[in-house]
Amino acid sequence: MVIEKILNNNVVVTKDENQAEIVVMGKGLAFNKKPGDFILKEKIDKIFKLSDHGMSQKFQELAHDIPLEYLTIAFQIIDYAKEKLNKSLNESIYLSLTDHLYTAIERTKNNIQMPNVLLWDIKRLFPEEFEIGKRTVEKIKEGYGVQLSEDEAGFIALHIVNAQTENPAMDDMYAFTKTLQDIINIVRYYYKIDINEESVYFYRFTTHLRFFLSRVVNNTHHEGEVEEELLSIVQKKYGTAVTCVEKIQSYLTESFDYHMSSDEKMYLAIHIARLADKNR
Repeated sequence: MVIEKILNNNVVVTKDENQAEIVVMGKGLAFNKKPGDFILKEKIDKIFKLSDHGMSQKFQELAHDIPLEYLTIAFQIIDYAKEKLNKSLNESIYLSLTDHLYTAIERTKNNIQMPNVLLWDIKRLFPEEFEIGKRTVEKIKEGYGVQLSEDEAGFIALHIVNAQTENPAMDDMYAFTKTLQDIINIVRYYYKIDINEESVYFYRFTTHLRFFLSRVVNNTHHEGEVEEELLSIVQKKYGTAVTCVEKIQSYLTESFDYHMSSDEKMYLAIHIARLADKNR
C-alpha cells in the first residue's frame, strides 16, 4: 500500500485493492515517511474503513490530533460492545466515542469533572451499556493510570445507546433517555404502582420502548395498522392500559408532534398491561 496522506506519525490514509480509501494505523507507521512511500506491513496494527465519506473525513480530522493509544482503546471498546450486545452499531460511534474518550481523559488529567445528571436513569434503563462503560473506565485505569469517574461510564454508555439508533446525534441521547423515563413515570403514576425494575417484565417493557422511541426521537413514523377486530379485542381485554397509552400519546404529541399508529398503540398497551399486572 502507498501512503496517500499522513495524518500523524501513527496514522495514514491509503487505498485498498478496490481503490477505496482506508485509514491505516500503527506505531511509528509514518515516521520519516512522505506521501507516495510504501507502508511496511509489519507496522500495521489496524486497518479502518468508513462507508460514509463525510464521516471518514471527519474521522481523519480527529485522528490527526489524537494520540494512537486513544484511537486504539476506542476501537477495542467498540469491538467489545458489538460482541457483548450482539448488535451492529452506527459508524458514527467511531467518531463520537473516540472524541469523547480523548476529551474525558484530558479533562480528568486536569482535574475537571463533568457531572452526569442522567447517571441514575442510565444505570436503570441501559444496564448492559452501563456495564460496558464501567469496563471502559477499568481499561483506561489499567492501561493509562487515569481514573475516570462513574459519571464518565454513564456518558460512554449513552454513546453506545445512541449508536444503536438510525440517526445518532448527541442531543438525541438526552431526549431519548428523558423520554424513556417520562413514559415509565406516566405508567407508574397512572396505575399508582411501584415498578420492580429488576423484573423480566420491566426489561421487556424498556426493550420495547427503546425500539419504539428510536423512531420517535428520530421522527421516523411507523404507519402499521391492525385489523379492527384485533384492536377491539385488545381494547376490551386491556382497556385500562389502552387509556394509559392515550396519555402517553398526548405526551408524545406535545413533546415531539409524534402520532402513534394503531399497532404501536396496541403493542405498547399489551406491554404496559403485563408490566402493571406483575407489579400490582
